[in-house]
Amino acid sequence: MALYRILIVDDEEPQRQQLSGFLKKQGFSVATAESGMEAMRLCKDKSFEVALIDLKMPGMDGIELLNKLKESNPEVQVIMMTAYGSVETAVEAMKLGAYHYVNKPINLEELKLNINKALESYHLMMENKYLKEELEEKYKDAHIIGDSRAIREVLSTVSRVAKTESTVLIIGASGTGKELVARAIHALSNRADQRFIPISCAALPETLLESELFGHERGAFTGAIKRREGRFELADGGTLFLDEIGDIPLETQVKLLRAIESQEFERVGGKETLKVDVRIISATNQDLEKKIREKSFREDLYYRLNVISLFIPPLRERKEDILLLVDHFIEKANQKCGRSVKGITPEVKDIIMNYDWPGNVRELENVIERGVVLSRTNVIDKGDLPYFGLVSDKSFERIPPASLSLKDVEKDHILRVLTKNNWNLNKAAEILGNHRNKLRLKMKEYGIKRPTD
Repeated sequence: MALYRILIVDDEEPQRQQLSGFLKKQGFSVATAESGMEAMRLCKDKSFEVALIDLKMPGMDGIELLNKLKESNPEVQVIMMTAYGSVETAVEAMKLGAYHYVNKPINLEELKLNINKALESYHLMMENKYLKEELEEKYKDAHIIGDSRAIREVLSTVSRVAKTESTVLIIGASGTGKELVARAIHALSNRADQRFIPISCAALPETLLESELFGHERGAFTGAIKRREGRFELADGGTLFLDEIGDIPLETQVKLLRAIESQEFERVGGKETLKVDVRIISATNQDLEKKIREKSFREDLYYRLNVISLFIPPLRERKEDILLLVDHFIEKANQKCGRSVKGITPEVKDIIMNYDWPGNVRELENVIERGVVLSRTNVIDKGDLPYFGLVSDKSFERIPPASLSLKDVEKDHILRVLTKNNWNLNKAAEILGNHRNKLRLKMKEYGIKRPTD
């Protein structure tokens, strides 16, 4: 199976066929589109590392498509193709985020070289993004806000397991704060001065996950231009946090089990056995025992991960923590946005305390930040809450009926956020607190599709 995905957009069928055939022989996974609109439809369901875009096309031209692709996926590397090449066109494309541009007729070997360089640029961009996130997170306090009995039990478990080397499985719905709990365990552990390395197993395509976990050698696959360390190596001496562990494919589960048990592995395409000292903390919002019965999750891996399990209850089951979280998020948003909001009105308090919070703590934080940004005074009032204020006199209609299952509530919430944001996946994923690929998986799971115009 090809590791990297390339999108070819050209209104000329012979050109699409020539490029597609050549790139498939090089080991790439290739998709083609004859127009900008078709390309955007493909990008709703798949992510691509590289896009080859014709500059002159009927309807949406290459520059407009470049803008739209960069808006929805800033990391995609775009190579423009044109028979109307000029310095002005190249400069414009580069300013808008294109990696490179090539003139027609296309020299295939030169194109292959440019694609490999674009993939290297993609990796550097992702590594820099990861390093920036790591540096930002490194100095955050790993404390958990709340005074409910449920949170006190979570904190008690955290304090007891932190100093051990046991693997921990954190269970809870999306947005409950599973990574925060994992960071708290690490911060209280004997490994606190070492690295905490997170990886979302649902945010990566299946073909990239093994390389992200274990690294790869130069030439291991198309686009592997240099040796790259995986998360196990980066976490050596520290903690590796495997988020959404239930989304790991079965083939990778076998290799992961061996790495956890023996603390040994090989890079993709490598023969040298590497040994590390890594503590594993994993998290899931899925029923792993059900997945075991369905033969989609290995029982031996489950028991290896689940030496100690820790359940984080949803926010609706610990409402006594909500106002403490509101105060914390107001202070955090004030610092981030340069505001001086003091609190919320009694009406907003009633709305917040009567809402079921299907998005949990993450949703509450997004609501409060929006309120701080939109507030015209030093308090947040009902008009500052876009989540609840769509029908200003009927705010409580947004509270889901108690008869709905949690999955129905999540589906309804995702649909409302997508609709509110005109189906912009990046914006919706940011509001929901998920990676765009995770949002796509949820949309597929619930059968959510954008309405046709």
